[in-house]
Amino acid sequence: MFEAAELGRKISREDFDAMAPGLRTELLDLQQQLREADFPVIVLFAGVDGAGKNETVNLLNEWMDPRWIVTRAYGAASDEERERPEYWRYWRDLPPKGKVGLFMSSWYHHPLIDRVNEKISGPELDEQLERIVHFEKTLADEGALILKFWMHLSEKAQKKRLKSLEKDELTAWQVTAQDWQHWEMYDKFVAAAERMIMHTSKGHAPWQIVEGADPRYRYAVVLQTLKEAITKHFAKRDAVKKVNAEIKDKAKAKGKKAAEPSVLASQPSILSSLDMTQSVEGAEYNQALQEQRARLAHLYHAAKERGVSTALVFEGWDAAGKGGTIRRLTNALNARDYQVIPIAAPTEEERAQHYLWRFWRHIARSGRVTVFDRSWYGRVLVERVEGFCTEEAWRRAYGEIVDFEKQLTDHGIVMCKFWLHITAEEQLARFNARGEIEYKKWKLTDEDWRNREQWGAYEQAVNDMVERTSTTNAPWTLVEANSKNFARVKVMRTVADALEAALGKPGKKKKT
Repeated sequence: MFEAAELGRKISREDFDAMAPGLRTELLDLQQQLREADFPVIVLFAGVDGAGKNETVNLLNEWMDPRWIVTRAYGAASDEERERPEYWRYWRDLPPKGKVGLFMSSWYHHPLIDRVNEKISGPELDEQLERIVHFEKTLADEGALILKFWMHLSEKAQKKRLKSLEKDELTAWQVTAQDWQHWEMYDKFVAAAERMIMHTSKGHAPWQIVEGADPRYRYAVVLQTLKEAITKHFAKRDAVKKVNAEIKDKAKAKGKKAAEPSVLASQPSILSSLDMTQSVEGAEYNQALQEQRARLAHLYHAAKERGVSTALVFEGWDAAGKGGTIRRLTNALNARDYQVIPIAAPTEEERAQHYLWRFWRHIARSGRVTVFDRSWYGRVLVERVEGFCTEEAWRRAYGEIVDFEKQLTDHGIVMCKFWLHITAEEQLARFNARGEIEYKKWKLTDEDWRNREQWGAYEQAVNDMVERTSTTNAPWTLVEANSKNFARVKVMRTVADALEAALGKPGKKKKT
């Protein structure tokens, strides 16, 4: 694979100086256009030590406007990062739409190093590479342009490069004992890199192997590739926009809204199977609530001591009682250890990122509890029903969400997801009651009434959501919430059960 990158290609100083002004101008022009674009550019640099990764990144920051470039390089994970899933730090650092992100020692670094040092097997490497493929596909499907450069040197050229850097007192600091250790394992690195590139070079995120011996040659390859890729991506995005606009226009001309086929809408959904008569009242409710609150408090403290985090997701109909249920639940917790994240329409900052970005950023450190009052499921609920995203996007989201949640639970996070269900009749009664109570009037909006008109479409969307995203590691709990008391007890019991299953039954404290 790397033989073509060991041919000794060179570009003379005269030729490079002749092409540089025009190429630099074109890149700056593209960068200005990119500021108004609906996609980010993500550029990864990996490769042989001494092959020019740092120098190339520095040149890009020199030639282009660094205000619109995000540059990140990763070392060993910090305590803050280790307490969260591995990809948390990469999601956190993704460039927003309109910017270029330059990444070194990124999500490829540890799988490669671990394989070379035989900490993982070949199949284990493939499993981690498949995670990377899915991650990059998730970004590319939302429009991101992803370029990956493997900067290569032959074994002989690498040795020469490292010695050259060591001889110059201005660059000697760049060469470490680890660089020489890696050189001694050159064959292992090349074998692992070849496997990595073959597995992860995809149409949506291709690898470009760059011969790194001559600096002017490698600069020219990277800069020219970047220019051409951005230009082509602009054309591709314009074509996608045109097609989507035509589809919308045709639907509008026919006077049709995106709705479920009537033959499906008339079928019973998973929500229609719930027994909505269940309730618990009076002294029985108070007793049950106190018992579950005490149980939850005990288990939450045990989870905190072990560094086990909890993520709770609340979805449901308007007026289903999510807020009241969350308040009863958090009363069992210490305010220092939980955070309630109310999800509304995305902010300007959030719209500039992938839709999952704003949820990744709220993943808590070990031992904390995060409560999402509405969540990433908005993509397959409100965005689907109201037409805020394309059908392709919301259908794709099921797999993206399942993968996201698996990363959380694989890290040891306990996850509970609740859909609070009420009947249409109960919702109408609660809407009317809200309109009569001064301190609750603010809760009732025109949007609530509009959503109610789409009850059938939302019910089908909920059915599909549960069917496609209720997994063993992150199951949905459907809560019969016509009785607020019943719903509160069921939710609290479910969270306690999940913690108990994750921890085992913590021993009861001895009486003193």
